[in-house]
Amino acid sequence: MYLHLGQNTVITLNEIVGIFDLDNTTVSKKTRDYLSSAEKNGNVNVVSPELPKSFIVCSSDEEKNRVYLSQISTSTLLKRTQDMKY
Repeated sequence: MYLHLGQNTVITLNEIVGIFDLDNTTVSKKTRDYLSSAEKNGNVNVVSPELPKSFIVCSSDEEKNRVYLSQISTSTLLKRTQDMKY
């Protein structure tokens, strides 16, 4: 199954490590450091030019962790995953 993150970005559900709210999680210095490191390593993909509301951490066998910044809220992304029938 696939999850639409906004614009033309789609990822497979089995790649998702976690979906995080930017407002709540970036309070932690560790989270800010992680996002900063991912950006420096070129592993951050900005889905939309709009203000991001969430970030999605993905991992696959071929690649290191990727981070997607999405303008879609975590609650909407979660609802999209729950609406899918397996």
